[in-house]
Amino acid sequence: MTAETACPRTARDYKSELKPVWCPGCGDFSVLMAITMAMAEIGRPPEEIAVISGIGCSSRVPAYTNCYGFHGVHGRALPLATGLKLSRPDLLVIAAGGDGDGYSIGGNHFLHACRRNVDLTYIVMDNQVYGMTKGQPSPTTPPEWDSALVPGGTGLRPFHPLVIALAAGANFAARAFSGDPNGTAQIIVDGIRHPGFSFIEILSPCVTFRPEEREWAKEVHPAAVEETVDRAQAARRVLTDDGFNTGILYRGDRPPYQPPFGASRIKGGDVYAAQEADFDVEFQP
Repeated sequence: MTAETACPRTARDYKSELKPVWCPGCGDFSVLMAITMAMAEIGRPPEEIAVISGIGCSSRVPAYTNCYGFHGVHGRALPLATGLKLSRPDLLVIAAGGDGDGYSIGGNHFLHACRRNVDLTYIVMDNQVYGMTKGQPSPTTPPEWDSALVPGGTGLRPFHPLVIALAAGANFAARAFSGDPNGTAQIIVDGIRHPGFSFIEILSPCVTFRPEEREWAKEVHPAAVEETVDRAQAARRVLTDDGFNTGILYRGDRPPYQPPFGASRIKGGDVYAAQEADFDVEFQP
């Protein structure tokens, strides 16, 4: 019997007693709902799940779940999640954060987490603004977005997370919308069940600092094409879409990385250095 059939659970079983403190109307409420719905469908008990985050509005997620959680420092959710999964492969590990936390100070970690392809799921709630620190442009903010903090916009080309994830080696890539919690939950389930590093970008409006993002509900639409196993084809598709296609974009077939456990093969040498050398060899293209 599977865990799901042996002990059926509901989304409520994965929610903590803490009340979220997000602004009314924030998309992250629905993302939290989708995450707990996905956990219920997977059926693993809460004590077998760990939710790791960095800093930001969306990084509050671990506190609102009834699972093991770790609220780390800014941009460091992925190295924490990677280390946990490699040392405890029996756990279901989810990393959660936002576009500022994940793509700015955490951008380097994002690249290498995709490259390493450890079996974990990374959920990024993208509102294209720094919400917790009062509305500064983030790496995904459009260059022309005008605000009191940056009159006339930054003029900088925005970071394209899905393309970067594909180029760096993520084994699963998808986009969802917080206004569709049921569809988002199913994408999260698919990402968790797919082996390797799964990246899910969730468009999650910030109605406080980007009230115009309420219009996203009218702009999002299911992708007109099926998912692909061809990384180059997936990259071409996402580079030419309007930024509002939702669904699974790519499912790769790379085996996830998991170092062997047991006695070291090194005798009388620098074990740590040798392990690092082995690690680099594993990820050579």
